[in-house]
Amino acid sequence: MENICAALEPQFPCRESAITTLAELIGDCNEAYPPAIYIYGHSGTGKTSLSKAFLLQCQQQQKVRTAQLNAIECYTTKILLENVLDSLSQENSEQQLAAESLRADNMLEFVEQLRRWHGSKVRGFLIAVDNAERLRDMDANVLPVLLRLQQLTGLNLCVLLLSQLPFEKYYNKTGLSEIISLHLAQYNKTETLRILSSDFDQMRRQMLQQMKEDQLHLAEQALTPDFYSNYLNLFLSVFYKACRDVPELQLTARKCFAIYLQPVLDGSVECTDVSRLWRHIAGPLRAALTQIYMRIDKPLGEPAVEDQSVRKLAQSLELPYYGKFLLIAAFLASHNSAKQDKRLFVKHHGKQRKRMQTVNARAKNVDKMSTTLGPKSFSIDRLLAIFYAILDEKVGLTCNLLSQISTLVHLKLLSFVSGEQNIMDGSAKLQCTVGLDFVVHIGKVVGFNVRQYLCDFM
Repeated sequence: MENICAALEPQFPCRESAITTLAELIGDCNEAYPPAIYIYGHSGTGKTSLSKAFLLQCQQQQKVRTAQLNAIECYTTKILLENVLDSLSQENSEQQLAAESLRADNMLEFVEQLRRWHGSKVRGFLIAVDNAERLRDMDANVLPVLLRLQQLTGLNLCVLLLSQLPFEKYYNKTGLSEIISLHLAQYNKTETLRILSSDFDQMRRQMLQQMKEDQLHLAEQALTPDFYSNYLNLFLSVFYKACRDVPELQLTARKCFAIYLQPVLDGSVECTDVSRLWRHIAGPLRAALTQIYMRIDKPLGEPAVEDQSVRKLAQSLELPYYGKFLLIAAFLASHNSAKQDKRLFVKHHGKQRKRMQTVNARAKNVDKMSTTLGPKSFSIDRLLAIFYAILDEKVGLTCNLLSQISTLVHLKLLSFVSGEQNIMDGSAKLQCTVGLDFVVHIGKVVGFNVRQYLCDFM
């Protein structure tokens, strides 16, 4: 158990407690495994990568058999069961089963196949199923049998279920067996900074390999842990509120670091002058924030290339007609104050007195514009109210319409701030992750002028 923890903790900083818990539960194959473990948390919290690395260590150090599956790929019960059998039988040199004997059309045949390994020299079996919420759509007996698979087969076997949902969402009328739950919480800002900082050595090597000979000396002096830490603090001050998906943050931080380093290599800014470096990087960071999750392959800071890439992506995005209006409504809700909704979306909102204080407050300062500062959270009720206000035709509130909100979240065009399991009761808080240029092009596709309904342009 200690060897597994020592091998994994450097790979997964800030997940030491989760690694220790897993090691105590399934880290020793000489002890009985628990029947099942449920690992859940938001996307980007390390569920899949941690479970894969843990099972690999168990396989190498303790010679147990492992199977790692994705329920999205195994979309039928037969495919799921046969993939489990294939993965568990690959290492069996003494009792290699014939291909035809690995067939399992139902759970009864699956359990019988596993019982054939009873009494073998194998000391343990570990089965991990990612996106386990898809098991609810399979045969009604799949999930209950997996939770009791150890009892039914008599093997030292544990099933790991990975999902973004809490286990309460799996309960049905017949009930389910009790299960051990392990929650991987989202990383806080300090933990995110620590994880991003672990990329420093790799980033330094890559940057030095790309340097020209006349810039190599300056780069070696500038690329220090403190310099990179200052950059990450500035980076997270822009991105952390809008995105907490660590893999996405790592990708974007690597892409923007070359721009942050450029004035130091030119000799125009000292590497210790954080304020001037911030003024240099603020614009590109905010531009990158508007394209997070979109994977637009373009040089940052080139408007013509940027506009062309955004337009191409917006025109190729295949969303339903009402889905496009929901995305526009989400952007307006994220970048307008709720106090301005009546003035923006109601025809007869009454007169508004123009006080000098109000006029000065609305002076167009680019750094203080809502579209520059980043998205703010909004409720489902406000989203739907704006959606109905900007849509010319009358549409009923149906399950199909609400499901399009979930589709936008799945496509990373919207993200949850809180209450991600409560779309239906309206208590969820969302924010829009796309930028102004993207939404403007979406508006052109459906014939809607987005800028006309933004406070920044009034």
